[in-house]
Amino acid sequence: MVSILIAEDEERISRFVQKGLRAAGYTTTVVEDGRSALDYASTGEFDLLVLDVGLPGMDGFTVLSALRAMGSSLPVIMCTARDSVADTVTGLDQGADDYLTKPFRFQELLARVRARLRDRPADRPAPERLSYGGLALDLDTRCAVVEGREIELSAREFAMARAFLENPGRVLTRDQLLTKVWGYDFAGSSNVVDVYVRHLRTKLGAERIVTVRGAGYRLALL
Repeated sequence: MVSILIAEDEERISRFVQKGLRAAGYTTTVVEDGRSALDYASTGEFDLLVLDVGLPGMDGFTVLSALRAMGSSLPVIMCTARDSVADTVTGLDQGADDYLTKPFRFQELLARVRARLRDRPADRPAPERLSYGGLALDLDTRCAVVEGREIELSAREFAMARAFLENPGRVLTRDQLLTKVWGYDFAGSSNVVDVYVRHLRTKLGAERIVTVRGAGYRLALL
């Protein structure tokens, strides 16, 4: 299913957009600030980003510029109350795929979403096996192997190990791990991430998962 990230700090607007996109059959996630928008958009788990310009902490232009600097080709539709030609040109020059001025009709946004999704390159087939540094996961059989030894992982442990193997060396925040392993609507404590990291360290080797103080965890570059 197509997954859309909505970066919008006005709750009334984000609910309006989210409700409409879900009714149209899309999976949606809402974030309310620029830093979260960049963190989520850079995970590779979304098919399109609806990005408000006036986000707190980091504005939409900065988020877009940083995203493109990372090499991301994620389609981005910028939404803003600013209707000046200069702002439109800035957004498009920094890599936006489309630009929509508030207030807008939902049908117009939906048409632009469909157009941008049609423009996407064909998806590459998902890998059946992930491996790095002596750790391997078979995504079909859900088998985990460490240094040639098969180990048993629970469904959550396997999902977390997969998240790390798909991002070797990259720091994953607790929120990102919650999203990847428990889903976007998980309402529990982020402390559950720490519990499962301890489980994985016991089974995979304590040195494989590094704590990055104040940020999250990453798979060690062994």
